[in-house]
Formats: sequence, structure tokens, C-alpha cells
Amino acid sequence: MASEETPSVDLITLTRHVLSDQLRLGSAATGDLTLLLTAIQVTSKFIATNVRKARLINLVGLAGETNVQGEEQKKLDVLSNDIMVNALRASGKTAVLVSEELEDAIIIEEKHRGRYCVVFDPLDGSSNIDAGVNIGTIFGIYKVRPDSTGSVEDVLRPGSEMVAAGYTMYGSSANLVLSTGSGVNGYTLDASLGEFILTHPNITIPPRGKIYSFNEGNSMYFYPPVTAYLKSIKYPATPKSPYSARYIGSMVADVHRTLLYGGIFGYPNDRKSKSGKLRLLYEAFPMAFLTEQAGGVATTGTKRILDIVPTNIHERCSVFLGSKDDVADVIKFYKEVPSDSK
Repeated sequence: MASEETPSVDLITLTRHVLSDQLRLGSAATGDLTLLLTAIQVTSKFIATNVRKARLINLVGLAGETNVQGEEQKKLDVLSNDIMVNALRASGKTAVLVSEELEDAIIIEEKHRGRYCVVFDPLDGSSNIDAGVNIGTIFGIYKVRPDSTGSVEDVLRPGSEMVAAGYTMYGSSANLVLSTGSGVNGYTLDASLGEFILTHPNITIPPRGKIYSFNEGNSMYFYPPVTAYLKSIKYPATPKSPYSARYIGSMVADVHRTLLYGGIFGYPNDRKSKSGKLRLLYEAFPMAFLTEQAGGVATTGTKRILDIVPTNIHERCSVFLGSKDDVADVIKFYKEVPSDSK
């Protein structure tokens, strides 16, 4: 009879892992970020539970409202947004909240106010839930400026000034991927324990991959540098295999695969969406932060995403991120191929 491997009794939970990072910082750590991340993981557990039973309790249908982007809100979108806003406010560690689903930033009242700002997309890709596609929550965290008590200006800063970023992906399992500025780690929700367990320590993107994730349904609108780049990986001039296309349509799922296996995720601006489609503050910034922390590169094609200074909370931008060699190829095409984007 084959012997079964004895399960590890030294389970590293997300809370334990974050606390150990805090201890390494010594007196510089206040514990506030740890408590804030605890609130975020609780919301992730709550949302994961509701994602699994959404169809059974009729949470998939339209809520009869539209968000600031002009998109129809799903009932699950509304619920997820409410869960996050309420939990983050109750944590007592936040001063400003920015959600994709809300037109204006939320300034937390003084009695619940803390020293952090959270920007988030409560349920990215929710329109795919009927098809069983992985969806997720994306978040980024800033610390309030020393001279501020909490205002919109505290989040209208480059993504490089974030102190943490991450996402939770809901699918066959719930996976939370997080960086607090010293690498990227992945955790999987153990439903029996109700805890996120460290399962993917020190995620590192391979320098080159073999997969590209682009929405080629928009290819007729792409600018020449993007068209030329895609042609180069689908019809390589040298005797090497073409790249495989893997596009799901949920940013969380597509970027998650890119972080683990390498390659490139791209959602460029084009003739139809001249400013880009993805939101800078709560989609591009957190994913760019994670990508760079994992050893990859994130660019608009012409500049580093994390260097952009936002001018409004729902600003959009062009995005290419992933393996450093693959993204370098895109940047090369932007330098060498004339574009009609101006």
C-alpha cells in the first residue's frame, strides 16, 4: 500500500507571515498595516463565499444601477463594494477609500480615521461569473502624507509610493497574492481552517515566457507598434515556436497566470480607447507594483506605469506587464515603429 505523505503541521498563515515581516521592521512598525491587511483578507473570505453561491441566491443579476464607468452593476458588484467599504471603515486604519464602483472618493469620518488610503476594484471581471471564469478583487495601499489628515490628494500620487498591493482571485480556490514592498507571496484559502495559507512563497516572473494575453477583438483599433509586436510573436522570423494566446478577459486571472508562468499581459490604448481601457489607480498601479516586485516590468509602452502621477481617481492608461524580456520587446517596437496615435 502506498504511504501517504504526512501533512505539514507548520502552516504559515497570511496573518503570521505579515506579522513576521512586521517584527523584522522592529520599532519602525506600528502594526496598523497588519491590521488593515487582516481586514482585507476577511473581506476576501466573505466575497469568496458569496461568489461561490451567487447563482443560488440570485446575486448575478443586474442591480439596476450603473457605475461611474457607465457599466451596469451586478448585484455581486454592489455587495462586494459594500463589504469592502464597511470593513475598511470599521478597521479604523483608513482615511481615504477609492472604489471603481463609486464616482467620488470616501473620506472616512474622524472617529474611524487611520493613516492609510485604500484604492480597489471590488470585483474585477464580474461579468464573466456566469461562464465560471475566475474573477477577483484588486487593491493598493498608500500611507497618508505626513502633513495630511486624509484627502483625495493622498491617492493622486505615483504608484511607486504605494506601501502594499495585491489581489484575491476567486475560482476553484481563493488565492490572495500580496506584496508589501519586499517580494510577492501567494496564499490559498483553506476553507476548513478559514485561513489563507502560504502556498506560493517568493513569486518570481521568468525573464521570458511563451504566452501572450491581449484582447485581440480590438486588433482593428491597435496602433502600429502593437500590431507589429503581435506579428513578431505569432509569426517569428527565426526558427522558434510562436507564442500561445491565453486571454480570459479577467485582469486578475490573466495577470495571475503571467506572474506564475511569465509572458506578457497587454491592454494598450488604441484608436477607440485613446487613453487606454484599464483604470490607473486601482487596476494598473497594483498590478504593476506586484509585477515589479516579482522581477518583471510594467510599462505603457513608452514609460514606467508606476511613475505616472494621476490627475483624477478614475484615470485610465495603456498597460503592458510581465516578463522583463517580453516587455522590453514591446518597448523596442514603440521606439522603432512609427505610430499614428497623435
